Amino acid sequence: MSERDAAFRALHRPGRPVLLPNAWDHASAAALAAAGHPAIGTTSLGVAAAGGKPDGAGATGGENLDLARRLRDLPVLLTVDVEGGFSDDPAAVADYVAELAALGVVGVNLEDGRPDGTLAPPELTAAKVAAVKTAVPGLFVNARTDAWWLGVPEPLDEALHRARAYREAGADGFFVPAAPDDTVGLLAAEVGRPLNVLHRPGGPGLAALGRLGVARVSTGSLLFRAALGAALHLADAVRAGRDADLPAAPSYGWVQGLTGS
Repeated sequence: MSERDAAFRALHRPGRPVLLPNAWDHASAAALAAAGHPAIGTTSLGVAAAGGKPDGAGATGGENLDLARRLRDLPVLLTVDVEGGFSDDPAAVADYVAELAALGVVGVNLEDGRPDGTLAPPELTAAKVAAVKTAVPGLFVNARTDAWWLGVPEPLDEALHRARAYREAGADGFFVPAAPDDTVGLLAAEVGRPLNVLHRPGGPGLAALGRLGVARVSTGSLLFRAALGAALHLADAVRAGRDADLPAAPSYGWVQGLTGS
């Protein structure tokens, strides 16, 4: 295991969750690194939308590789959302993730949700996890279930079943976006791997989630959507001839500096 792989793994401390903000391009990633975040993830929605493609449709494999190349020199640990791995062939998924690892990526999110709104068979996702761990043993595989995200029947039972399957396949973490607050403590106690949850505006903060045993909190697409919202708000204010109530924007020079220019 490389020093970077070990450093990323060490950030996952149940009870003391690391905040993993999610970037979608070089500027957002560089800004988050400059703000002192030791690790960042990518947001599949942000990467897809920035490229004019749909999220969750297996269409952004090339975009993820290109982004990893652009981010490889940033002083930050990077984990990439690879959706379902862009293939149902576990060997192809492993080859793809190995390409990311060769670019310095230390982790991936690998999900079981499908574009048609169903969950992939747990055996298939587990096979993908196992193939990735065989190809790049040191890389942190965060196995994600969309049991709540897609509204399947009995999502808690389904999530726990999948957690066991993915853990046995070698997953290093378990991600449960949209899990209700009252299930988080149970999940943290039962899944047997560091638990990752999605930050929810108005929901429990880092300290409260830590008390429930959470190890990692992601912002998902929130930062990307907030940036779009701020841009629309400001454009509307300028068009209407009124002041926009927004935080001060970074200066031109500061943003230019993110590129090393």
